[in-house]
Amino acid sequence: MNSDFWGRGRLFAAESHIDLQLFAGEKTEPATPKRRQESRRKGHVPRSAELSTALVLLAVFFLLHQVQGRAVDSLTGLLREYLGKPLEGDLTPEAVYALGLKVGLFLGTAILPILGVALMVGMFTNFLQVGVLFTTEPLVPKFEKINPIQGAKRLFSRQALVDLVKSTAKVAIVGWVAYSTVRNGVDVFFRLGDMGIEEVYAVVTGLIYQVGMRVAVALLVLAVFDFYYQRWEYEKGIKMSKEDIKEEFRQAEGDPQIRARIKQRQRQIAMRRMMQQVPKADVVITNPTHIAVALKYDVSSMRAPEVVAMGEGYLAQKIREIAEANGVVLVENRPLARALYETAEIGQAIPPDLYQAVAEVLAFVYRLKRKRA
Repeated sequence: MNSDFWGRGRLFAAESHIDLQLFAGEKTEPATPKRRQESRRKGHVPRSAELSTALVLLAVFFLLHQVQGRAVDSLTGLLREYLGKPLEGDLTPEAVYALGLKVGLFLGTAILPILGVALMVGMFTNFLQVGVLFTTEPLVPKFEKINPIQGAKRLFSRQALVDLVKSTAKVAIVGWVAYSTVRNGVDVFFRLGDMGIEEVYAVVTGLIYQVGMRVAVALLVLAVFDFYYQRWEYEKGIKMSKEDIKEEFRQAEGDPQIRARIKQRQRQIAMRRMMQQVPKADVVITNPTHIAVALKYDVSSMRAPEVVAMGEGYLAQKIREIAEANGVVLVENRPLARALYETAEIGQAIPPDLYQAVAEVLAFVYRLKRKRA
């Protein structure tokens, strides 16, 4: 059934003149870590400016509500000092400078903490979204930014439509929240003429605080949706096609043919080194023609006999030939040869469970060498 399905698919593509290779270029695969790193290096990261704006507004209005009492007391004292009593002395440039300096210091001490909090909240929000990132790539001049054709495409792009919807939603939210808040307290405005200055100040600042906080909360809800949209748009923008992934793999790993030649060369070098160790072996255990394992044991430097060479088939034949040419003893022991081939490693000591069997073989080899001597 599966082959019939693919057969019908190919027949449909042929009859409809569809080039199936076109689908290979579709960006349907998630981005690789390398692609994400390159995108981050260029400054392309998912970030919602609306989230920073909403949190900064929340922090600023909350701080203003907390410090408004102290700010009013300081302002009242300043006005009483300079407006509640006549100016002493002549109105000289030095006196005006001193007055301006004092007023400037007052405004600075009142405004700078608010600006500092707004700056810290904005930086912290961006840090949570992006992390530590410093790049000058977005500052590099690009022709696409001044190309009128590209500019027209961006003007009627999906991103432009989304920005328009967000701007409209923000204006509507701010207008509706401000209108609903003021409408609920409109009766208070008719009584402002009967209130004192402090009561008027308390009513106006309280109304401003309500409007600001409600607007900030509404924008925060909108920013949450924008945050997830920006991440979705980012993931969609960095998707890769299967050909892109293959090309990245080729660039990272190199050409497959070159890698194959390198591996072949490495195997040849390893085999040559292994064959050079066969003449130094004490014994070669065979199976008798399929497997050959060369062992060496030096009582002064080795904890147990070590495998210096082993192979199967043609390689086993070459090990036997080199051993015979160099006078190394060949011992046929099929179970032991198979066990060594399956459990031992070249350049490593034999497994402990084979100590007894190998010791018997080495004892036989040593007796044989003494007889020959």
